[in-house]
Amino acid sequence: MSHADQLFLQNCRDILTSGVWDTGQEVRPRWEDGTPAHTVKKFGLVNRYDLQTEFPILTLRRTYWKTAVKELLWIWQKKSNNIHDLEAHIWDAWADESGSIGKAYGYQLGVKHHYPEGDMDQVDRVLFDLTHNPASRRILTNLYNFQDLHEMRLYPCAYSMTFNVSGNVLNAILNQRSQDMLTANNWNVVQYAVLVHMFAQSCGLVPGELVHVIADAHIYDRHVPIVERMLQHPASPAPQFFADPDVTDFYAFTPDSFHLEGYTPAPFEDAIPVAI
Repeated sequence: MSHADQLFLQNCRDILTSGVWDTGQEVRPRWEDGTPAHTVKKFGLVNRYDLQTEFPILTLRRTYWKTAVKELLWIWQKKSNNIHDLEAHIWDAWADESGSIGKAYGYQLGVKHHYPEGDMDQVDRVLFDLTHNPASRRILTNLYNFQDLHEMRLYPCAYSMTFNVSGNVLNAILNQRSQDMLTANNWNVVQYAVLVHMFAQSCGLVPGELVHVIADAHIYDRHVPIVERMLQHPASPAPQFFADPDVTDFYAFTPDSFHLEGYTPAPFEDAIPVAI
């Protein structure tokens, strides 16, 4: 069993056994039939993943990690807010008739800001500081721009990354305000593990630890029986992760730059409804 599997099992069991239900409150999310989508949650989960030891992908069920990488590159490389630039349909429910999700996610990363060294967007600033100022304690990104929230189709869930270099090791903290554990937990962990690998390889560093901080970690009511069945699934060792060593330009990575060897997830046949 992988460490990622162990953490996921622990998190879900904690939520199901000692979490707090919001069934007595008005909630924003709805199921496709219009029914309120209630959750049981835990506050303030903190998970640590050592990327030198293991690539943190679940084996309890398949994570479609190539699609997760496509979304990651859509946000962090293309800095796009239009689903027509994304080779997947995961954002279709939130896009307007033109395909835009408003001033969210990639849009925020692509806005240029003025620095003494010149005008840079948030991604290029991270690349600059990791290369030229690795001892800095100011290397971070933030998608939660309050002045633009009213123009976002969905407020950012994974909203902040903080990068820290220790020697030649790149560590990072992912801050997330809200996490649908079944649908998106490992999806986000895989994405940001890949992102740490990308930044490290682009800047001559070694990927270290990814710390995932979740303010509201929840399981939706209609997901509870699915999670309970999933917790009985057999697990396998973590696969080996490989990034093409010839790619040293952050913007040259593609989904095909990465591959997993020995990924054998447990069978999973449940359809997962998504609350909107």
